[in-house]
Amino acid sequence: MNIREITKDILYVGVNDRTTDRFEAMWPLPYGVSYNSYIVKGAEKIALIDTVEIGAVNELIHGINGQIGSAQIDYLVINHMEPDHSGGIPVILDHYPEAKLIGNKQTLSMVKGYYGIPEDRMIEIADGETLELGGKTLKFILTPMVHWPETMMTFVEEDGVIFSGDAFGTYGALNGGVIDYEMETAWYRDEIYRYYSNIVGKYGRFVQRALDKTKDLDIKFICSTHGPVWHDKIAEVAGIYDRLSRYESEPGVTIIYGSMYGNTAEVAEEIARQLASRGIKNIKIHDAAKSDMSYMISDAFRYEGIIVGSPTYSMHIFPAVEAFMIAMETREIKNKVFATFGSFTWASAAATKINEYVESMKMEVVDSLVMKQSMSEETLVEISRLADNFVAALKKK
Repeated sequence: MNIREITKDILYVGVNDRTTDRFEAMWPLPYGVSYNSYIVKGAEKIALIDTVEIGAVNELIHGINGQIGSAQIDYLVINHMEPDHSGGIPVILDHYPEAKLIGNKQTLSMVKGYYGIPEDRMIEIADGETLELGGKTLKFILTPMVHWPETMMTFVEEDGVIFSGDAFGTYGALNGGVIDYEMETAWYRDEIYRYYSNIVGKYGRFVQRALDKTKDLDIKFICSTHGPVWHDKIAEVAGIYDRLSRYESEPGVTIIYGSMYGNTAEVAEEIARQLASRGIKNIKIHDAAKSDMSYMISDAFRYEGIIVGSPTYSMHIFPAVEAFMIAMETREIKNKVFATFGSFTWASAAATKINEYVESMKMEVVDSLVMKQSMSEETLVEISRLADNFVAALKKK
């Protein structure tokens, strides 16, 4: 058994990265990440689909040699130009001097800008065009802004294999197997949510367009640029991407707070207790100064309710909490039940400014409370009211 064979003459030649600490220098990689590249062998021509990060290109070439030996690559198809997938382009084109790079107009412009590849090494394709390899037909489907403007997918018509770029991808290296039925995939579920919200989250409407564009294809394998090849789990993974790109949520509440001396944290904990006493079981609490932004964004996307609290800090929001609000605004998050709380010693500003962020995202704050200095009986009454109003809003959703 060739563990790298996806289906006849379609082969995995990607690599694992277990040393990079943060994806895009921002997002934690506790389980590593894979950079996926694939070979499609036709009776007449061979295509390589995407490359890998430049530091792993020698491993990519070793993998290619292990699958096709001394045979030559005829075409290098680039679905996505982000450097973790395009970094190997110059080395691959040098190693295979007859190979032509295949890409759309946007792709070829970026190839020139990043790598200075001459025009005679490139072939421009348009949406819906096909390329014959001999018993394998590559159909190119442009899917712009999933999540760069040049992104596209490549579909092998005879085998029902779609190379989807970053769409349907996830954090997490591959631990032996390549296809989902060769491994335990349950742990990838949280990483899919985190990957989508971190990387693709802003572009939900474009994901919806891509899903609509590919809905009539007879897809048997989804080959993303990160994570497992999906076969048995296609419906589950596509369903997650569909729901998240529609800004649909699971039952649950994410509480994000900042606290310098523990008073605002006390309010956050009491809000959580009050929600639990009203039947809310799935509650995620993040201290914004400690939790990584990646996980806060993921939970905010995943669950239907968000409650954000902050002390007033130099007449602004506590910086770590404001960074979270900026991340939400940047990703154009929608359809959430929102509540806020703030605290202050001599002048209140935080809750008002958080509310302004929520309103800028065209969402309603269902309740907001402000605590002066420390917890009091009055604060407890306000927390109870906030919990009542928040749960009522969740039930209406």
